[in-house]
Amino acid sequence: MFDNLQLSNITDLLVYNPDSPLFFSSGLFLFLFFGFLVIYNLLGKHKNARLYFLIIFSVYFYYKSAGYLASILVISAVINFFFGKFIGMNKKTIVRRLFLIAAIVANVGLLAYFKYTNFIIDIINGIRDSQIDFLDIMLPIGISFYTFKSLNYIFDVYMEMMEPTDSFRDFCVFVFYFPNILAGPIDRASEFLPQIDKEPFISKEALGTAIFLIISGLIKKVVIADYISINFIVRVLDTPYFENGLINLIAVYAYTLQIYCDFSGYTDLAIGISLMMGFKLMDNFNSPFKATSIADFWRRWHISLSTWLLDYLFKPIQMQLRNLRRWSNVIGLFITFLICGLWHGAGWNFILWGGLHGLFMSVSLFFKKPREFVYNKLKINNTFGLILFKRIVTFHLVAFSFLIFRMRDLASVEEILDRILTYFTSQLSLTGEVILEFVEKMPLIFILMLIGYVFHFIPDKMENFIKRTITNSPLLVKAILLAVVIWIVVQFKSTDLHPFIYFQF
Repeated sequence: MFDNLQLSNITDLLVYNPDSPLFFSSGLFLFLFFGFLVIYNLLGKHKNARLYFLIIFSVYFYYKSAGYLASILVISAVINFFFGKFIGMNKKTIVRRLFLIAAIVANVGLLAYFKYTNFIIDIINGIRDSQIDFLDIMLPIGISFYTFKSLNYIFDVYMEMMEPTDSFRDFCVFVFYFPNILAGPIDRASEFLPQIDKEPFISKEALGTAIFLIISGLIKKVVIADYISINFIVRVLDTPYFENGLINLIAVYAYTLQIYCDFSGYTDLAIGISLMMGFKLMDNFNSPFKATSIADFWRRWHISLSTWLLDYLFKPIQMQLRNLRRWSNVIGLFITFLICGLWHGAGWNFILWGGLHGLFMSVSLFFKKPREFVYNKLKINNTFGLILFKRIVTFHLVAFSFLIFRMRDLASVEEILDRILTYFTSQLSLTGEVILEFVEKMPLIFILMLIGYVFHFIPDKMENFIKRTITNSPLLVKAILLAVVIWIVVQFKSTDLHPFIYFQF
């Protein structure tokens, strides 16, 4: 009976449970991934067996996070594989274009049904003052990511930037690939598919980088993002009227750090896990808070999405409107970032967030020449002071936009901003006391925020030095270091489930 009970517990652990999806930061994943890695490497020279094993594990990984909705992922792969073949085998422009349109309609239609149906019903109810019932639709986790990944393949085949793959197996590896199926990076088919034919080989440098990224990802996600969210951000931003303006401002800074550590932490884990399997995914972050403009921010933040939007949305719009000259850029930016906001979520706050970034970039574009003229006249162009000023302004614009991103209604945003502005107009003299009280009451929150921001701004040379140190250390030292970090993570880990923020997109 005891044995049956244990077997039952194991079975419950391995089947889909909506309250316990499989995340990189979970103990179950670490256990399963270790077993997967052993078998995957044993099958190293048996290409077919290795790749089919990778496909099976990837589908299982997605099933553990999405349940029966894993069928949508399989349907998406089948549809896009054949659309790619149909586009590739036809030379007539009109036929290719019809297949392209059909592929776009199929992909966007699938995404729109699951993600935007109830949002559209809500808009209709608001306009017509009707009471249409919402549909009981469960959003497949990661659908935005694997839809854009598949569309990238379709677009590149259509534009003849790559040949369509003849192997459904290889295409499934690309679409199902578990490290980036839930939250990216949105890897390019042209860069990923050629790696499938190579035997898995992990160099000393790749292993060192993988260990560094896994350590970095776990600390960012669990130690920093989750801890400051549970113990500070939620308490303040969900009830801003209980705290003064300075604490609200610190909470906005904390949330800006949280969303970075949460998302870049996932990316670090995804890239590190991939390196241990012999695959290289594209970089997705490059110290975004070092940005000196919103345009520079998007060259550093969610790089796989921003380059996707640049290549497949902004550039085509700009080309169609090129006769409008500078206005083609402005219109293209607004459309691109409104869609970027909508891609992130079915809510007006996401659309406003995207529109704000389009507005920031458009204003910067219009004032580029006057701004450079003033800088040159004052002889301050590229000086440390100007770069620091640009970084501070850009950071606060980003932080403000993330406040809108997080809050579901503008009334809450207004409440937080009002408390911040009121504080700085009437209570500025209390700043020292408030900060000291914050540090005394929440020393660990203060330390974690300090660590998060300090390490974000460390020079690239120092980061590379840490990577080299880990790379050059003996395997035993690497294992001990990873074990120590996992132990630290366990100490910080809450009993509650805290999925990665970008899983909802």
